[in-house]
Amino acid sequence: MIEVAGAGFLSIIVDSGRYGHAHIGVPPSYALDRFSYVLLQYLLDNPNNAPAIEVMGNDLRLRFAEEMIFAITGAKVAATLDDIPIPGWSAIKARKGSFLRVREVKEGLRYYIGFSGTMDIGPVLGSHTTNLECNFGGFHGRPLIKGDTIPLKNVRARGELKMVPDTMIPSMQEPHMIRVIAGPEADRFVPRSAAFLSNRKDAVFFNATSRLNRTGVRLEGTPFEFRQEVEKSIISEGILPGTVQVPPDGLPIISLAERTVGGYARIAMVADIDMDRLAHIKPRDRVFLRAIDIDEADRLWRARRDALSFYCKKQ
Repeated sequence: MIEVAGAGFLSIIVDSGRYGHAHIGVPPSYALDRFSYVLLQYLLDNPNNAPAIEVMGNDLRLRFAEEMIFAITGAKVAATLDDIPIPGWSAIKARKGSFLRVREVKEGLRYYIGFSGTMDIGPVLGSHTTNLECNFGGFHGRPLIKGDTIPLKNVRARGELKMVPDTMIPSMQEPHMIRVIAGPEADRFVPRSAAFLSNRKDAVFFNATSRLNRTGVRLEGTPFEFRQEVEKSIISEGILPGTVQVPPDGLPIISLAERTVGGYARIAMVADIDMDRLAHIKPRDRVFLRAIDIDEADRLWRARRDALSFYCKKQ
């Protein structure tokens, strides 16, 4: 069992996602940094879809009610176990009664904590991940709070204490260069706004606002300009995570994992290779959007998928 002595900010239980229900408006709600989530499960020898805790912010505090192994991946943090500094991206053994404190997030935004046992919480629609808007899944459909206790089953106190080398850990520092492909409504914008989609040497610059959460990231800067003769909205239809939508004010919103429908023009789509980076955009961070074609996006994604698969099997 894990006892929550301090919940940090927006600490929720996530997994690899809830799929097959978008037609009834249920989004995937997966761990936003999937690379960090996959390597967390690798470090702990857990199933690929095992529940983990996704956290934003400082001062998460957990007490281990039994001996087990745990790991932290994602954002680079300053953490201690019983007041002794511990590394991230490494499997670490905790004794019964040990106290984990994540004191500070030093680079990135979201980090992931997993344990060598399965959180004993019931799945909803085939997944343990939390849907905050509908208040289901995870831990009673809500963020963790001080005093919560998370039951674990099949806890393993012994195992190889693996670590991920620094060369495998991506940078999460700003500025964030986000690669995109042209979206379905890219032709609704004047040439000077859409020029970056055809000139691969160009990029458009924005700053992240404080209006960011698991639903999306709002950006501010020079607005995209619509052509005068077009409608500034579309009939609502399905959208995917990574859709760059442009409301009538011209300031883009990058959707994340909590929406299935949208009614704003879609100027671009984030390439899968950079989706995990979206999890680490903080307020006021600089964000650049740069276009690539769909073949390059597919090649980059396959190369990273194969490299990750090869690494996990080789170790």
